[in-house]
Amino acid sequence: MTATMASASLHLAAHLSSGNKFKALEHPKFKVSCFTRFGDRPVCSALGRRLTSSVATIIPQASATALEGGSNNETDTVPTPKVIVDLDSDPDATVVEITFGDRLGALLDTMNALKNLGLNVVKANVYLDSSGKHNKFAITNASTGRKVDDPEMLEAIRLTVINNLLQYHPESSSQLAMGVAFGVDPPKQQVDVDIATRVNVSDDGPDRSLLYVETVDRPGLLVDLVKIITDINVAVESGEFDTEGLLAKAKFHVNYKGQALIKPLQQVLANSLRYFLRRPTTEEASF
Repeated sequence: MTATMASASLHLAAHLSSGNKFKALEHPKFKVSCFTRFGDRPVCSALGRRLTSSVATIIPQASATALEGGSNNETDTVPTPKVIVDLDSDPDATVVEITFGDRLGALLDTMNALKNLGLNVVKANVYLDSSGKHNKFAITNASTGRKVDDPEMLEAIRLTVINNLLQYHPESSSQLAMGVAFGVDPPKQQVDVDIATRVNVSDDGPDRSLLYVETVDRPGLLVDLVKIITDINVAVESGEFDTEGLLAKAKFHVNYKGQALIKPLQQVLANSLRYFLRRPTTEEASF
């Protein structure tokens, strides 16, 4: 999975119900569903407390460091922003990568925002290629020193990164689906979710399968995907979650009781995701 950000409050309200089940987290503009399991371990035992204390305080005040060394000429062609949250490439840390052409600077404010979520940035580097300047951060949980694999926290990281991007580079707002919810200038064209949504499940060895999902991005998407997967008793081992402009692209390594998914279960998983992600054709009120 794979994300970094700055100053707009999300005002998520977490409501816990009894047992291991959680009610939805609600925001005036979106709903984030929670989950009971990630992989084979229970998660989110303190979900309500953590979200209200961490996500709502994502953003410190902006400073000039985020624009340092970057181009901010509005007459330029605005590049496509990309945020990657990666759980696969480093065994000890979650890797977050941000690309926005050559416009990104040192991103010290993004690092500070991540620390405000209770995370440590253990390594950071910048490299340049034909697609632009890439800023990569290796982050761990400050309390445990281990990589972050809680989907709710991963989504908070992603929203933090995108929020910082919108704050320091407002021209990115029209390039991001999040510009509708949090940006200054929402995208001028909307992507048809029915056309954009693609789901594929394939074998990835005897012990796991590879799930690929591509759809229109929105707040809370990563958490919702994990919930749908785990609701049918499929475990998520690891993966990568990419935000590319208006689209989100996710790759998950999944298994069922330690084995690769058999074909009928692959079909059930793919159909469940397509049903949830695509536009419903019939209103519930019609039943």
